[in-house]
Amino acid sequence: MLSKKNFYLLFVGLMAMQTANAQNWGGGVDDDNLHFGFTFQYVSSEFKFLKKRDWQEPFQSVDEGIPFTGTRLRSLSSKPSPGFGIGFVVNKRLGENADLRLTPTLVFNDRLAYYEFEGEEAIIEKKVQSTMVEFPLGIKLKSDRRNNFRAYIIGGAKYSIDIGSKKRTNDASFGAMEKFLKNKKNFLSYEAGFGFDLYFEYFKMSPELKLSYALNDILKNDASPYSKPIDKLMLRHVTFSLFFE
Repeated sequence: MLSKKNFYLLFVGLMAMQTANAQNWGGGVDDDNLHFGFTFQYVSSEFKFLKKRDWQEPFQSVDEGIPFTGTRLRSLSSKPSPGFGIGFVVNKRLGENADLRLTPTLVFNDRLAYYEFEGEEAIIEKKVQSTMVEFPLGIKLKSDRRNNFRAYIIGGAKYSIDIGSKKRTNDASFGAMEKFLKNKKNFLSYEAGFGFDLYFEYFKMSPELKLSYALNDILKNDASPYSKPIDKLMLRHVTFSLFFE
């Protein structure tokens, strides 16, 4: 059975062959000084932990006058978590081979962290639920067009805002081991990727693969056994998009 990655590559290859062999459609939106479109995205996100020197030491606190001492942390890890997004495209033509692109997007994506404590039978999963409004701004550098095909690379920065409910982070009445792992509501990322413009009679479709990485620490530090071992918490996104313009 084909993996998702191989399926995407096969899909892009077939579409490129089809458009290359088809009749040469008109330039369309590429000739417009400013044009718009929309996008659908598949997102995979993963935490990257920078641990403190004493990250394995037990967490200690006094909650409502009751002392609490946890057990030693054995491991701390993350794994990719899928999500999806929908958004718009605002494209400013800079020249024959360059565009300025703003692609505001609404993204639904969970992030996962796993804690293994000594003496615990099960690994504790901490899920950070997020609903993000993202504003990627990038420069798109395009090759010359060959029939109905054009390759490009893109790079830039992205500002992200979490508009999720406060209930997801309101854990004031919870015990130490029931606390949430909290993220900051907004942060900056840098991103880079590549894609292909495939031309059809009435529109252009662009499959794109992009990697983004948080520029700053996204951990909202509080007194909990889940934030205590972390010096900095970074976030990596891999995004596969389909643009229609």
